[in-house]
Amino acid sequence: MYEHSHSKLAPRKVYRKRLLKSGLISLIIFTISLFVGIVGYHYTAGLGWVDSFLNASMILGGMGPVDLLQTKTSKIFAGCYSLFSGVAFLSGMAIFLAPILHRFLHKFHLDIEESSKR
Repeated sequence: MYEHSHSKLAPRKVYRKRLLKSGLISLIIFTISLFVGIVGYHYTAGLGWVDSFLNASMILGGMGPVDLLQTKTSKIFAGCYSLFSGVAFLSGMAIFLAPILHRFLHKFHLDIEESSKR
């Protein structure tokens, strides 16, 4: 997907396209994860849609739940959703940062090669 370490740095147009693609994939991951949490809280905890959104977004953002959960089903869902959210957040951020870090490291590698040839 990305250029080899010995090839030239990709043009800015290609880089922007990669950023857009990775940003879109990350946004899709976050949106689906938030949707799963909203629906899960609504049906397992009996919360309203706004309260479900608040709890799901707080867990997805790493802050923790807001409402006290009463049933075992809702508590099990919240625990599973918390674990899922951690993985989804880290995966989404890794996908988003991949082209940025790749370009930085590629440029750094090319700079080192140029200085060693002198």
